[in-house]
Amino acid sequence: MADNQKKQIPLRLSARLYDAIAAWAEDDFRSVNGQIEYLLTECVRQRKKNGKYVSEHLDEPPKLDIE
Repeated sequence: MADNQKKQIPLRLSARLYDAIAAWAEDDFRSVNGQIEYLLTECVRQRKKNGKYVSEHLDEPPKLDIE
């Protein structure tokens, strides 16, 4: 796949998480899709910066403070 092509993937989110991301996206003047892509890109960049590429706890869901 060329570097400029984007891969489409299905993504399932809880309604609460979606609403939190949608509100954040609106604050940042992005679409929800754009916000998710931005957040994932930043997470990968931070992992590389810290020298860690894979979580030690892949099977644990993240604890979110979105109440």
